[in-house]
Amino acid sequence: MKILRSRLTEWQAPLLMPAFLVWLCLFSIPLFSFLVFSFWSVRARIMRPDFTFKNYIATFTDYGDVLLWTLLTALMIAVTTTLIAYLFAYAIRFRAGRYGDLLLFVTLIALFGGYLVKIYAWKSILGRDGIINGLLQSAGLIEEPIGVLIYSQGAVVITLVYFLLPFAVLPVYGNMRAIPDDFIEAARDLGASPFGAARDVVLPLSERGINVAFLFCFLISAGDYVTPRFVGGGASMMGHFIETQFSFGFNWPMGSAMSFTLLVVSLLAVTLFRTVLRRSLAR
Repeated sequence: MKILRSRLTEWQAPLLMPAFLVWLCLFSIPLFSFLVFSFWSVRARIMRPDFTFKNYIATFTDYGDVLLWTLLTALMIAVTTTLIAYLFAYAIRFRAGRYGDLLLFVTLIALFGGYLVKIYAWKSILGRDGIINGLLQSAGLIEEPIGVLIYSQGAVVITLVYFLLPFAVLPVYGNMRAIPDDFIEAARDLGASPFGAARDVVLPLSERGINVAFLFCFLISAGDYVTPRFVGGGASMMGHFIETQFSFGFNWPMGSAMSFTLLVVSLLAVTLFRTVLRRSLAR
C-alpha cells in the first residue's frame, strides 16, 4: 500500500506541474510585482524603486470614504444575491420537482451572453427612454421619465445582482444536491415543520455553498468598475479610481497600493461574514 501511494505521488507531481507553472506565471508573479510596486514612488511620471508607505497612507486619507462606500455597496450586493440564490436553489432542489432541471437549465443559460451586453440591457431598461419609464408613461402613472432609475447606486446594485445571480446559485445548489432526502424526512418524522426542516437541516448543511456564493459576489462587486461607469454615473466605486491611476494617472504604485488595500479589506470582510455565519448556524 505504501509503495502504491509513493508511486501515485511520483505521478502526481509531473501532472500538476503545468497547472503550477500557470498559477505561478499568470497569478503569483504579477501579484507579487504589484505588491512591490505599491511601495515605490513616482516622480516625473517615472516609477522610482523606493520603500515608502505614503501610497497606503494616501489611500486611506484621500479615498477612505470611497473605500467604505465600495465595501457597503459590495456587501449589499453580496447579501442580496446570496439570499436570492439560496431561495432559488432551495426551490430547485426541494420544491420544483420535475421542473427543477428546467430551472437549473435556465440558470446555466443566464451565464451566456457578454458582460457588456447585460449592462447595456439594464441600461435600456432603467434609462429615461427605457422600458420601465415607457410602461409607466403609457399607463398614465407619470408624465415625465423618472431619472433616478439610471446613473444611481441602485442601478449598480440591480445590474450586478442580475449578473452575479447564476454564479451564486450554482455553488449553493451544488451543496444542496449533496444533502440526502433522508435527512429531511427524518426531521419531518420528528415533528419538524417544512420551515423548521429547512432552517435546522438544509441551512446548516448549505454553509459551504453560501460562503462560496458570498465570496464570489462580494469580491467581484468590490473590484468592478465597468458597471458603475455605465449605469452608476461614473466615479462611485473604488475600482474606477484604481483604473484611473493605472490608465490616465500613470501612477502604478498608487494604483497597486489601492488595489492591495481593497483586496485585504475585502478578504477581511469575507472572513468576518464566514465567522458570523458559522456562529449563527451553530446556535
